Amino acid sequence: MNWAYHRHVAFPSGLGNSTSRQLRSMSPTLIVPVGSTEQHGPHLPLDTDTRIAAAVSHALVEHLDDASSGDWVVAPPVHYGASGEHEGFPGTVSIGTAALRSLLLEYGRSALSWASRLVFVNGHGGNVEALAAAVALLRQESRDVGWVPCIAAGADAHAGHTETSVLLHISPGDVWADSLAPGNTAPLAELMPAMRSGGIAAVSEVGVLGDPTTATAAEGERIFAEMVNGCAGRIRRWQPDRNGLLT
Repeated sequence: MNWAYHRHVAFPSGLGNSTSRQLRSMSPTLIVPVGSTEQHGPHLPLDTDTRIAAAVSHALVEHLDDASSGDWVVAPPVHYGASGEHEGFPGTVSIGTAALRSLLLEYGRSALSWASRLVFVNGHGGNVEALAAAVALLRQESRDVGWVPCIAAGADAHAGHTETSVLLHISPGDVWADSLAPGNTAPLAELMPAMRSGGIAAVSEVGVLGDPTTATAAEGERIFAEMVNGCAGRIRRWQPDRNGLLT
């Protein structure tokens, strides 16, 4: 007898390192980080949004396990999103809203053939239109799915104080501290007309909306906790609006 095969099957918390046999007796909620690959100024990595969404997703497992029954599994992230506003900066790879919508739709249809519930954890604002459309249709097809944003009160728009602080907390070795420089700090509403026609480059030469020079790891820890707690509360309540956003 192959005793290795018949030993106790450990509970997986990550989809990527799980086996089909481990999942066969489960009906988990699948948590899917959705990010982007786009410029984040001269000081943050291109996968900043993906890193934040993935870190929040893994932290959610601990929070939700403590407060509710059920199995939670974190999927490998969706690394590409709708980032057309960042075209013109090297490294940006955008698949656009239509392609992202199709990807998320087919992802949900496939994953929910074995998972009981699916929640997308979004780290990039440009993905919202695709998420809302895809999740709304999945719900119309009677699939149990929702999505949550990684947000914090008073956050600036892009690669500024907020995201830089969070990266200093979760991934400090990948922040280029000697390249920190303020970007355009005007309110986003004032910048939108120019951004609609010319993207971020039209309003910020360095690709930053906000001021990363004020960022600290301690502030990042606080903001990250707010993101995790906010997402956890939305998931526990599970009250999706008509576009599947958990409120």
